[in-house]
Order: sequence, then structure tokens, then C-alpha cells
Amino acid sequence: MIILHAGFLRGRLFVWGEAPDAMGAEPEALSAALRAAGIVRPLQFESIAESEHAVALDTAETVEFLAAGAGKSGAVIGPDLAFWSSALEFCASLVVRQRIVQGYALENNRFKSYWKPIYTGSDEQTFRELSARLPAGDGLLSEFIRELAGHLLRSAPKIAAAPSAEIPERPSGPFKLCFRLDEPETPKGPWRVTCLLQSTSDFSLLLPPSLALGTGPGAPKILRREHYEIREKLLAALDHAARISPGVRRCLDAPALDGYELDAHEAHEFLTQFAAPLEAAGFGVLLPAWWTRKGARPRFAARVKASRPALKGALGFSLDDAIRLDWEVALGGEKLTREEIDELQYLKEPLVRLRGRWIEADGEAIRIALEYWKSTEKATLRDLVRLSLGAAKAPAGLEVQEVAAEGELAKFLDRIQGKARFETLRPPKKFAGRLRPYQVRGFSWLAFLRQYGLGGCLADDMGLGKTIQALALIQNDREAGVRRPVLIACPLSVVSNWKKEAERFTPGLSVLVHHGVAREKSGAFDKHDIVVTSYSLLARDFETLREVRWGGVILDEAQNVKNPQTLQAQAARALKADYRIALTGTPVENHVGDLWSIMEFLNPGLLGTQADFKKNFLGPIEIAGDQEAAERLSRLTRPFVLRRLKTDKSIIRDLPDKLEMKVFCNLTKEQAALYAALGKDAEGAIEGADGIKRRGLILAALTKLKQICNHPAHFLGDGSRLEGRSGKLARLCEMLEEVFESGERALVFTQYAEMGHLLQRHLGEVFGREVPFLHGGVPRAQRDLMVERFQAAGDGPAVFVLSLKAGGTGLNLTRATHVFHYDRWWNPAVENQATDRAHRIGQTGNVQVHKFVCAGTLEEKIDAMLDRKKNVAEKIVGAGEGWLTELSNAELRQVFALSAEAVGD
Repeated sequence: MIILHAGFLRGRLFVWGEAPDAMGAEPEALSAALRAAGIVRPLQFESIAESEHAVALDTAETVEFLAAGAGKSGAVIGPDLAFWSSALEFCASLVVRQRIVQGYALENNRFKSYWKPIYTGSDEQTFRELSARLPAGDGLLSEFIRELAGHLLRSAPKIAAAPSAEIPERPSGPFKLCFRLDEPETPKGPWRVTCLLQSTSDFSLLLPPSLALGTGPGAPKILRREHYEIREKLLAALDHAARISPGVRRCLDAPALDGYELDAHEAHEFLTQFAAPLEAAGFGVLLPAWWTRKGARPRFAARVKASRPALKGALGFSLDDAIRLDWEVALGGEKLTREEIDELQYLKEPLVRLRGRWIEADGEAIRIALEYWKSTEKATLRDLVRLSLGAAKAPAGLEVQEVAAEGELAKFLDRIQGKARFETLRPPKKFAGRLRPYQVRGFSWLAFLRQYGLGGCLADDMGLGKTIQALALIQNDREAGVRRPVLIACPLSVVSNWKKEAERFTPGLSVLVHHGVAREKSGAFDKHDIVVTSYSLLARDFETLREVRWGGVILDEAQNVKNPQTLQAQAARALKADYRIALTGTPVENHVGDLWSIMEFLNPGLLGTQADFKKNFLGPIEIAGDQEAAERLSRLTRPFVLRRLKTDKSIIRDLPDKLEMKVFCNLTKEQAALYAALGKDAEGAIEGADGIKRRGLILAALTKLKQICNHPAHFLGDGSRLEGRSGKLARLCEMLEEVFESGERALVFTQYAEMGHLLQRHLGEVFGREVPFLHGGVPRAQRDLMVERFQAAGDGPAVFVLSLKAGGTGLNLTRATHVFHYDRWWNPAVENQATDRAHRIGQTGNVQVHKFVCAGTLEEKIDAMLDRKKNVAEKIVGAGEGWLTELSNAELRQVFALSAEAVGD
């Protein structure tokens, strides 16, 4: 059994197969499937991007295969093949209903015929829906329809294509039929479609058909050509036009063939449904200037004026500030008064005369627009921000084309929309350090948002100095006379780092560490400029912390509140503060849902409720891969998220390079035996499980297999000897020996505390050196001592083992020029955070990153998946991991399988 796929390329349909348990189907399996579908000729395989074994079908084979053959093959039909089958059905329906016409193009002074579809009503909607499913858009679908329509017409004689609108007898025919829509002479009078003959050599020459029916001296010479059967050609052209626009048939009933009358509804139908198809078929179409000047259909537009909101204190605005929106609605390019809109909503005619000119008017849409106007007159600054960023959609297609304001609010709107730059500030006078240019911009950006009471997420890469940019903002406030304390919540491992950084860069500010059994009560907070606490105490001491009106609340490593249901996330959102800041290198760690929690802390309500966010963004982006939804989310969050990368040389020019490489290791025979036995058992257990139980079994199996790859003693937990039993451990020792010989230092990360202890013991015994191990159980004072000794010059430890969870954030370890990831976290964002303990400001050498992978095992296979995985969330700001439990049983069998290259000699 194989899965059949198809793609249309260079005028041919390519078919290839995919085996469920392999990357691609062998040619024999594909050949058998095509033979069963009726393709019995010798097959020639071609190489295209999707597969190495693709067969190109000619047009006749394509029709036969898509119409019925694929279903006879016994194979599973892939979604792309199903799409092209749908496209063929659409093409065939156009042919049967005579919606395919013959056109002509001039090539090398000769006319060449081709087939082209005429789309009206539901056909146009179907074409748009099909096109939206193609990455290449409507061009590829149009090429497919043109190619197959000709074959269908030739192979089915009973189905005749509609004749072309213009049948040239020479490089230039004498005339073509033209239709002009004339407005009523009075507001209640009839509309009229006038038939005219338009010269193909002089488009300005328009003649009534009655002249073509006479041969006297009054007829122009262009219509008196010898042997030119003008009457027959005119009648044939009218008959063709009537197939496209049925009302044209009334011209044939008029003696002079000069036109017919319409009411307002018929005139609107001619404008919206028949004018474009007639023109596409080669007829001339002349429409009123007010219609063609504004496009095929006038649009509702709205101009928003907002008065300046009341200021919250001396520094700026609040998203909750009440404002008044004064709406202006334009219809057909004309701004309407409230009275005119009230009158128009009750009209039943689609075309109405307003201020001496005709416009298109949808009474129901106008009624809905009026209701929207009334409902949004009283709004908040939050509503205005959402409107200005294109996030608040008006109903019934009402388009908000412009958001305008005056004074300070106008400047604010220009800046968040990117029309104007925020002001670059001078660093605070008492800031004891030099801010790099990009850090000055970051501090100024935070100050800009802080001025208006808005929250911002500083999402710089780890190592670019988010801490000192936040400290510069606090110092700037103090020098401006703002005295309220600022609360900083962070992981416990980073608390002492904040205290030391504040003492270094803002020595004039008082810092209180709110931690330990003797921690201060709320009354003491006002005596300090900065209060630093941990996330766990943020929830535990919430009743105490909520009593304070904080000058600002800063969340460091803000991914800790990515789950909005946790107590610490709820506590952070409930605190009272003048401004809020989130610091994180990974605002989106698993999926874009993480972003909602952080943004809800920063600017409550900006992304709507969590349910609205799931409906409008999370589902469309994560499940459907909706690029438009991703762009809307990016547009809405972009003003409040500042992200700079170390790889961008325009951001920082003096940071050394980070060199990443993968180190492939082999398993020992003992490891391979344990791995194969466990993998087989895991497959059997998972095969019959589902739901939460299945996910739990998968995670447990993956963990045990990774432990075997690390070392048999790690998996067995028996305290047995380590030497000679792990290919990965042997390779680590070899590489560390080279590091030590060159006088460099290294960090070794593992996600398992048990493996960290084994590494500490073994490396200490092999090299006779001190090997510190930092994990979650190390007290803070001992942790600080470990970091200081490793960073110190002289005889400090040359290798530092760290658990990924405890040592992956908040540490400065720039003495290391090598970083080893002994086992993989399978989340690039988390691994990069750990690497950035060494690759950060203060580093003077190139940092080499070694990622260990056991060849032929799940480590290599999942690593390859990560390389291929293109998470749409990364286009906004991050990366993910939870996808592993969603792998199919077939994919898991492939992951668990032990390849031959796994075991070394």
C-alpha cells in the first residue's frame, strides 16, 4: 500500500508515491499502482523536488488518471492528488456549461488560438477557493485549466466551446461588438445597455449596429468591405454575448439591434456579474466613470477621529482610558452625513443617486455599519490601538482605512504603527556603565512604552544585556523623580545575579531581595528602589505583594508565565503597576499560545480573551498553517515585542562567533542490546494505547532510550562502573582532553541530574581535576561560589557540569569557550539559552558548541526531524517541543528502530 501524490509542473502532471513506513516508494510499487490505474506504457521516472521517483503524465493520461484511474489503483489518495482531481471536475463543468471560449493572441505577426475560461457568479468563487489552496496561487490553476480544457473539447465533440468574441480574418479584424451601460436620464428612469460597433483600428470610433445593416452611402467604408458578411458576424457575436449575459438576447428581438432597457437591479447585475466576463471574452465594455474610477465595486471606508484621552498621572496614557470615536463613512468616494446613512439603510435599490451622481449601495450592509458606528462611539485606548494595528475587524466588510488623532495621541499612534521612530534617549547620568548603541535603543523603546503606561517584551537573544537595559529604565525613572519601587520576579537561580548587576550598574539604587524565612513585609517595600523575588514567592506572597502600587513589574525569564493558568501567572497579572515589562529570549517556547499569556500580563485585553485568541490565532496558525493569521498576530504584537539576534551584525559587531557542530557517537554492544530490547517492548505497549496513556508511554520510552544512549549505568541506576560502556562518554573524554591541552574551559550540559553526578564523578577520576556540578539542589551561596571560581583567572575548574534546568538561564560563564550538550533537550530554544551562558557580552573568544548525537538511534532521527521542522511560531518569535507525543505509530516505529550504523567496532 502506498500513498499517491501529484503536482502540476511545466504543463504536466507528475505523480509519485510515498510508503507509510519510509521516505519514498520504490519505483516498482509506483509502477504497479499506475498500471492498476490504466497507465500501461513503459514508465520513465524523473527527478523533481518532491521525490526521486516521479512519473510525468501527458494531457490525455492526466484526464484519465484524475477522472477515475487513481481510485482504481488501490492506493491511498494524498491531499494534493485529491486537489487536482477537484480541479479537473471544475474544468469539466466549465466545458460542459460552455464557459470556455476561444481567444487569440498575436505572436510573430500571426494569431494563435488558445482556450480561456469565463468565470461568473459561483464559478469565480470556486476558482478563488481552489486557488487559495495552492502555494503558487491562481497562475498554476489557470495553466492547468487551459491545458485540460482544450483536450476535453477536442475529445468530446458534442461539447462545443463558445465562439470567440472576435474572429479575425487578418492581423486586424474590422470591428468588435461593444456594450455601453447608460445611466437613467431621471432618478426613477430606466437604465440602458447600448450595443455599438467599435473599430479595432480606432477605439474612439463607435457606431450603432443599424449602420452595419445598410449598404448605402451613409455606411462607413470600414463596414463596406467587399465579401465581408457584416450582418452574419454581428448576429453571431450577439448570440455569443447572450450566452454570457442573458439580457443581451433582448437586443436580438429589437429590429435595430441597438440595445435594451434595464431596471436598477438588472443594471447592478450587469455591473457586478456580466461586465468582466464579457470583457474577458473579447467584447468592448464601457461603464460609467464613477464605477470604473473606483473599481468593480465601491467599498465602505471609515475614518476614525479620536480625542486626546485623559492622562493617567504625569507620564502618559492607560489602555483603559475612555475616548470618543467620531466616525466618518465614505461610500463611492463620498463622505456621508449621519442623516444620509440613516436614509440609505432603508433603500431597496442597489444603485442610488446621491448628490447628483450614482453609487452602489447595499442597504443591509449600511444598516450594520450604522449599528457598528453607534456601538463604538464610546471606546477605550485599547480599542483604538487594536483598530490602528488592523486587529479589530469591523462587521459586514466595513474597512477601517485610517486611524487619525491629534496632539500627543497622534504621535503615539504614528510610533506604534511604525510611521515615526520613538525618541532615542541619553543614558541616565548615574548609570554606572556604557550602553552599546543597540542597548540605548532598547532602553529608549522601553521608556517610550512606559511613557504611555504600556507593557513591552524585550526579547533579545540571551547575552545581549536585557538586564542592564531594564536597569537603565529604572535609573531613568528615578532621575525623573518617580519614587515607587519596581518589583522584579525571576527564577531563584537568577535572584543573586539581579542583585549583583544592580549594585554594579545602578549603585545609587537600594535593592531588596525578598526571599527566605525572614523576608520583609509590604511596609518595608517603599524604602527600596528595587525589590527582587522569585516566581514561587510571587504566588505564595501574593496577598502581601498586591497591597503595593508598584512603579513597575518586570518578569525576567518571562517564559515562566507562559501557562496562564498557573498561580504565578495569575499573580503577575493581578499586581498593580504603572508599567509592565517581560524579559525573555523565548517568548514563544512551545507554540504561539505562550505569547497570549505574556501579552495578557503586559497589555491586558490587547489580544482578546484566551478563547478569542485560540479561535483567531492559535488554531489557524498552529493547526492550519494560516500565514494571514500569523501576519495579523505579528502586526498586532510587533509594537510591543523587541527582538534582536546576536547573528545580526548590525546589532552588535564585537561579539565573537558561535560555531555549532554535531558530534556523532556510536553505541557499545551493551547499549545496543538494551536499546533494541526496550524499543521492541515500547512499540508493543504503545500500539494498543491511546489518549493520555499513549502520550505517557511515549514520553517514558523516549526518556529511557535517551538514558541508554547516555550510559547503561544511567538507565540501570545501579551505581556500576562507567569506563568503557558508553560511546558518548568516551567521545566526551577525548574532546575534553584536547580542550584542556589548549588551556581552554568548557561547560557540559545534561538534562538529567543523575547523569550530571555520573559525569562529575567520572571526569574527576579521569582527569584528576575539580569538576563542579550545578543542579537544582545546590544552595544559592554555593551556586554563586561555583560561578565565581569558574570565572576566576588562574587555577579554577576547567570544566563545569550543569543540569540544563538549573544552569540554563541567568548565569554568566564567559570563561568557557566550549559548550557540550551531552544529551539533547529536543527544544532548540532551550539549548540555545544554555549555550548563551558562554556566548554573551564579555566573551572574548569564539565559542564552539558540540551537540552529541548517537548515530542510528532516536537521537539522530529526532535531530533530523528538528532540522526539517518549520514551526510557524518561529516567524513570530520562538520554537517548540511537545510535538513528539503526537507522532503516529508508524513514525514511532521508525524513531525507535536501531539502525545498523548505531554500534561501533
